[in-house]
Amino acid sequence: MDAHQLLLFVAAGLLLNLTPGPDVLYIVTNALRGGRRAGVVAACGITAGCFVHIFAAALGVSALLATSATAFAVLKLLGAAYLIYVGVRMLLSHAPAATSLIAPHEDPMRAGGMKGIFFRGFWTNALNPKVALFFLAFLPQFIGPAVEHKALAFLLLGLLFNFNGLWVNAGWALAAAWLASRATVLQKGMQWLDRIAGAMFVGFGLKLALSDNPDS
Repeated sequence: MDAHQLLLFVAAGLLLNLTPGPDVLYIVTNALRGGRRAGVVAACGITAGCFVHIFAAALGVSALLATSATAFAVLKLLGAAYLIYVGVRMLLSHAPAATSLIAPHEDPMRAGGMKGIFFRGFWTNALNPKVALFFLAFLPQFIGPAVEHKALAFLLLGLLFNFNGLWVNAGWALAAAWLASRATVLQKGMQWLDRIAGAMFVGFGLKLALSDNPDS
């Protein structure tokens, strides 16, 4: 890959990571409720989940998901069920005290503390088969036919994409935490934020569950 292609790949990856979705929603929600640390931990969890797809794609698992309707359907339903679970959990949460935005350990939503935030972020990403299919569709565009070790090139590009994505996700977290620390109205309406975010997670889960399989 020449310098022009590499810059194009980095730019495209950054733009894609800036696009709101379940991952960004999870990061922003945690940052708004728990501050910068909670948001960055959530971003790290999302990034860790993305590594699963990168290594799976490099090993050909994404190709299996793209050609096997059964494999895709099973993982799709698992991912949809988890997104709906996260959404329902938010919908049923109690309103946090105003101080919980500064002291996340007092927040009843934080089952398992920062470790819980990290692993919920991990599973939010790792159980989404569309992320695996995304890597299968996106990365090969930047790997020339003459490249000898295509699996290695796939892996290196995936790692670069994920590395850049971590900083974008951390940026989402810091921006949301900054907003929460300066918006009294937002702090008072945090319960409504949970309701809205919960409903959106349920929507993402239902959309994933009802999405077409690769061969349909």
